[in-house]
Amino acid sequence: MTQNRVQRAVAVVAEDEPILRLEAVDFLEEAGFEVLDAADAVQALRHLEQHPDVCLLFTDVQMPPGGMTGLDLAREVAERWPLTAIVICSGIAEPDPATLPSTARFVPKPFLPSRMRTILKGVADR
Repeated sequence: MTQNRVQRAVAVVAEDEPILRLEAVDFLEEAGFEVLDAADAVQALRHLEQHPDVCLLFTDVQMPPGGMTGLDLAREVAERWPLTAIVICSGIAEPDPATLPSTARFVPKPFLPSRMRTILKGVADR
């Protein structure tokens, strides 16, 4: 007997703080996404390279020192995977909109679940 599996939209969470990463993963899974998590931008890019079906990058602005920031990651993803939606979060400072890719949405932390669900519904409907 063959089981029918419903394919869920795939998201990558890039967050260097383990507790915050887990919270983001849980939130996105509850919203219906299959989630791949990454502790830094390099891991996030690796997920995107290995999974062409990723439709969402959810990234924090700050990443471990010495590597790419979340903004750097967002710009690279926008260039290499232009159909991938991008949500950028930060609890420290809101980035200048001119530094964000045109397809990216900024959400301040802590984010309102209702606002995030509205953004994610748009991604899932694509």
